[in-house]
Amino acid sequence: MTLEYKYITFVIYLNNMPKSSENSVSLNKYISNQGFCSRREADKYIEAGRVTINDKPARLGNRVLYGDIVKIDHEPIYTKPKPLYIAFHKPTGLVSTTDPKEKSNIINYINHPQRLFPIGRLDKNSEGLIFLTNDGDIVNKILRAGNNHEKEYIVTVKQEITSDFLSKMRSGVRIMGTVTKKCRVSPINKFTFKITLTQGLNRQIRKMCKALKFDVTKLKRTRIMNVSLKNLKLGMWRNLTPLEIEQIQKMVSGSSKTEEASKDKNNYGRRNKMRPKQKTSKHKRNKK
Repeated sequence: MTLEYKYITFVIYLNNMPKSSENSVSLNKYISNQGFCSRREADKYIEAGRVTINDKPARLGNRVLYGDIVKIDHEPIYTKPKPLYIAFHKPTGLVSTTDPKEKSNIINYINHPQRLFPIGRLDKNSEGLIFLTNDGDIVNKILRAGNNHEKEYIVTVKQEITSDFLSKMRSGVRIMGTVTKKCRVSPINKFTFKITLTQGLNRQIRKMCKALKFDVTKLKRTRIMNVSLKNLKLGMWRNLTPLEIEQIQKMVSGSSKTEEASKDKNNYGRRNKMRPKQKTSKHKRNKK
């Protein structure tokens, strides 16, 4: 084997080595960072086969290196614009998604000149405050339940509220295979109460009420973190003030990254599975 042949073989080997991940970023994070959509929405684009890296179909888990060209629907993603944050008073009937297939999606309704996406969700039958932004970095930091960012709601139910109902709502209710975190709950009148959550399970308040045999007739979110709905009229939006943005940035400055949070959650689950179940005394009563 000649020296020249060995050199050519080595070059081919180097060119076919997998790219290092040290100077790369996950594809869904890259798309989110460009202000195109949230990471969750980016994963949906990837799964649907609408994303390419250097004109090759992308897959979940792919990473992007400097110089890579990422396209969605054959259009390259450009450098992200100046961060924008708005507060919107969502009416009922709108869906908190960027999916163009959903005719009642929140983006079409607002019709903002810049590409925005909602931070979190507010279900179709609920109204109230929701943030929209083009800043993908801040989304996961706000949504992480472990970061204890407050969201306040005014809820009306069909049945007359009891002290037992309020107590159970405060202490935590078993839904979706878990017990909700403790929260603040206070009555407003016989059928309406205010609740402040630091958790964001899907349709959490409605499911908590249903588990306690109460039916929600109206649900309105009035505050997210330091921003209140106040006099913002139904169906209208406004830019967050510089002070509000500064306060939010301070609140999320120590927030966990999504990947780290997922690892912590998975490790917690594995530790719990390894723990032996404790035997309960036959005479031990459940707390009311």
